[in-house]
Amino acid sequence: MLLRSLLQTAIRQGTVRLIDASDRTFLIGDGQAPVCTLRLKRRHLDWSIALNPSIRLAEAYMNGLIVIEDGTLYDFLDLMARNSAKVGLDEHWLKLGTGALLRLARRIKRHNPIHRARRNVAHHYDLSEELYRLFLDEDMQYSCAYFRDPGISLEQAQLEKKRLLTAKLYIDRPGLKVLDIGSGWGGLGLHLASHAGCDVTGVTLSVEQHRVSRDRARAAGLDRQVRFDFRDYREIQGSFDRIVSVGMFEHVRKGNYPEFFDKIRDLLAEDGVCVLHTIGRSNEPGPINPFILKYIFPGSDVSCLSEVLPVVERAGLLVTDIEVLRLHYAETLRHWRERFQANRDRIRELYDERFCRMWEIYLAGTELSFIHQDTVVFQIQFVKHRDAVPLTRDYMALSPLGTGSTGRASYPRLVQQAP
Repeated sequence: MLLRSLLQTAIRQGTVRLIDASDRTFLIGDGQAPVCTLRLKRRHLDWSIALNPSIRLAEAYMNGLIVIEDGTLYDFLDLMARNSAKVGLDEHWLKLGTGALLRLARRIKRHNPIHRARRNVAHHYDLSEELYRLFLDEDMQYSCAYFRDPGISLEQAQLEKKRLLTAKLYIDRPGLKVLDIGSGWGGLGLHLASHAGCDVTGVTLSVEQHRVSRDRARAAGLDRQVRFDFRDYREIQGSFDRIVSVGMFEHVRKGNYPEFFDKIRDLLAEDGVCVLHTIGRSNEPGPINPFILKYIFPGSDVSCLSEVLPVVERAGLLVTDIEVLRLHYAETLRHWRERFQANRDRIRELYDERFCRMWEIYLAGTELSFIHQDTVVFQIQFVKHRDAVPLTRDYMALSPLGTGSTGRASYPRLVQQAP
């Protein structure tokens, strides 16, 4: 049995009980807990999954052709992720049967025109607003929260994330012009306007996010102070005192990094500050999960610092701070997964059971990647001039409003600019 042989190479600790379509049972692993039972409902699944496990295992579960009888999908993925981390099989599984997909991704990684970017965004972010309200926090923050204290609510952790970003932007006076690239449902832009007195322009390529964020700004009476545009960041002109981008950089693609950072440089004021919040790898470069690429976030990618920082430097920008958020996203995803499961019946009514299974794989698998593998979140601050922010990080100590220090840097420029 091909699938049995493949699982035997992957599972060293814990046990999978595999029942094939002929009702034969195979025990795989060390016979110890945790134990998960997988039942295959079609004969062809044995060789089909074995030929391309990185995506066909997920597809079989999505289509109801694999039933987990002991434990849950999360338990099975957790067992696999634990073993993968121990024996280094993650890249091996990704490469099996996915060579053509990876070669295609390499060929098109530099080609990301605006129309394709809009189509990729629509695939995920233009799903029903109700869907996202069923598992996100009240502010509809769809990125890594910041769990300043263990046990705080998702709502509080997302507020802490907005406060942290506001502090790193160094909002030292009211009225600063802020560009929010990938502004989502508007929560961060509205926070910067209402709590820090900023004049905010947010851009998104999602029709749904654009509609919701504009409605929220109007309802809050902030529509003159916060403008949300349905536009690609490459179409923006002007100068901004602060630029922030949260959860958008993953959709840029590595071949387009020079274009992205050159645009940031052109838009950023001479004394401006930019903060980039993005998922990344703490280890070495590698391919994105094929399931995520095909079904969840087409056109997406994640990178390690060695792939990002050289491009930042070549753009003439200076990195002034880097923070690596590790298990914060795992905790965020746990909250999302539990809320999704609690509202699964309603989500099934909005879509169908296959959709629920697909998102179950997405939420559980991504959570576990932050726990067991090399997935992290980077917050990178960069500027044009080295004295655009104070010499120490004390200004990042958060005030109750999350605005950090209120005083401008009290020292002269270290290098006088030419007149």
